[in-house]
Amino acid sequence: MTGPSSQGSATHAAEEHGGAGWRRLAGRSLWASAFKSLAIVAGAAAGLTRFLLGRDWAAGGIVAACAGAAVLIVAAVLAYDAARLRTTRWRLTRERLELRSGLTVRQHRSIPRDRVRSVDLRADPVRRAFGLSVVKVGTGEHAAEGAELVLDPLTRHDAEELRRVLLHQEADAVAVDGPLAELRWSWIRYAPLSLWTFTGAALVLGALYKALDSIGFKRLTTSATAGLWDWVTAQPLVAVPLLLAVNTVAGALGAVLLFAESWGRYRLEREPGRLRLRRGLLTTRSLTMEERRLRGVEISEPLLLRLAGGARVKAIATGLGKAAKDETEDVAALTPPLPRRLAGQIAANVAGARVPGLVAHPAAARRRRVVRALVTSAVLAAGTAAASWALPWPWLRAGIWLVPVAALAAGLWLAASGAGSLGHALGGRHLVSRSGAVVRRTIALDRRGIAGWTITESYVQRRSGLLTVSATTAAGSGHYDVLDVGRGDGLDLAAHAVPGLLEPFLERPAPAQQ
Repeated sequence: MTGPSSQGSATHAAEEHGGAGWRRLAGRSLWASAFKSLAIVAGAAAGLTRFLLGRDWAAGGIVAACAGAAVLIVAAVLAYDAARLRTTRWRLTRERLELRSGLTVRQHRSIPRDRVRSVDLRADPVRRAFGLSVVKVGTGEHAAEGAELVLDPLTRHDAEELRRVLLHQEADAVAVDGPLAELRWSWIRYAPLSLWTFTGAALVLGALYKALDSIGFKRLTTSATAGLWDWVTAQPLVAVPLLLAVNTVAGALGAVLLFAESWGRYRLEREPGRLRLRRGLLTTRSLTMEERRLRGVEISEPLLLRLAGGARVKAIATGLGKAAKDETEDVAALTPPLPRRLAGQIAANVAGARVPGLVAHPAAARRRRVVRALVTSAVLAAGTAAASWALPWPWLRAGIWLVPVAALAAGLWLAASGAGSLGHALGGRHLVSRSGAVVRRTIALDRRGIAGWTITESYVQRRSGLLTVSATTAAGSGHYDVLDVGRGDGLDLAAHAVPGLLEPFLERPAPAQQ
């Protein structure tokens, strides 16, 4: 009998002995925690220095106080982490992955190995320096408690070996036919085409203002804010455009840096029976998901990205879970922003089928959007007319009419964009729908993953002969809509997409009597 590989001897030995022994997390976590605690030390030292200077302490006393505080903080962090490591155990048996944890309240959680759907490895720069990785093992349930186990941290070697064992993958398994996608740095030109470019700098400054205020620099932040306000009010024609320009440039630079950090070394590849996504310049991320849990793909085109010919590809799959509270990344993203044509190719390769040509929706769907824009503009115009009677300044009474005019122009443009995005198709394996004015989304949903249908028809839709067909599924957002489709076309689409599911609820005309 061939023995276990040298790389996975520890994990395979646990399996061979039935997983009777409980294992500890990586002890190197103490070094990583001590290093991370220096950030807390820096903030505490700044606040303590500010406080003691206000009480006329000598320099030597301030240094001694800061040193003592630093020792206490590092010691407290190390004590907590040591207690956490001491009370946390995990083991892998032939049937289950189990985790025992808790300092005051003990928890024993486990998940069956046959329910493991994804394994996510993540290592920030500090953990990478110490050869550590956080392992998140997910099942196919989004909200159920115990649907995800987190081993924080394991050594990089143990994390990779655990991933292979849980996903029944041999150590020498390689990607089939090369990667589906690899990073091209030319894609970084799409990074500034997001709201982060216009709001990122302001958000960072706001967070910095609160941080400085909380550690005792309120006088500095107050004086800086007052000086900036005085300058803006004194020279608004110069200050406002300049501040907007600086905010945009800083936001664009931040977006580029964020793209580089998040998507550096990006690689999407197909392994036997699964997809593996690896990315991250400083914080490395590795997500592996079974292809049998894939229920489709989504091509997302936000407005600015769409105008530049770009798009992103997202997975519609069970077992992906959701981002943690302190994470802002989309866990379903398969690609960074890239050219729309390439996004379509990657989506087709991931889904395993080409998207057929889309069928346009009736003219009533376009009219509905135009009417909605006209009604909104009319309401704004009525409000503007009422407000103009109460304003004492003639120049302001004339200026506020720009609001309904701008709303009319934007509404008509969005109506045309939204109507142009509407479309649907039924392929051999997938139900395809497309919609969205600000963010256009093209959904290719595997017909085998459709669990039911929801047919909605508002009063306005009913008068126009339209309805919305929603396919429900256990993956992704839970339902995907075909908006404002003709009544007959929508019902036929649902009936043919999953034969036998909707027929009992359809009324067919009775055959003519002979």
